[in-house]
Amino acid sequence: MQIFFTMLLIAVAIIFFCGTFRAFQMSKKAVALIEKYANDKKNPTLPEEIFHEIQKDFFLHRILKKHNATVNDIDELHKKLLKWGDFRKYNRYIPITSFFNTSALSYLLRHKDDDAKSLTMKMMNIFHF
Repeated sequence: MQIFFTMLLIAVAIIFFCGTFRAFQMSKKAVALIEKYANDKKNPTLPEEIFHEIQKDFFLHRILKKHNATVNDIDELHKKLLKWGDFRKYNRYIPITSFFNTSALSYLLRHKDDDAKSLTMKMMNIFHF
């Protein structure tokens, strides 16, 4: 019985560390894009880069697939978030960071036809602005 609980503890620890590593990697990618496009926020290649980075992640890719999202969807959502959320707080910038969080991305794709202000307010609530 002790071996079972030891194995269970090891499995939980591995899952925890893998999840933490994934979160740090997503944060690192988002911050890299924020830094890269800090002075060129309306660059048309930014939504394409966001889309390609999202496709590389297992969980975010599943959300894209579920909602049949395309680069155009990401571009439209980015423009909406840029309208009301064009400010940065530490390493969080709503028009970019929102796409690298599973719950935020899912909400954005479900409500992509909503107005810009309501989408931005929801993202600000998610990221505690």
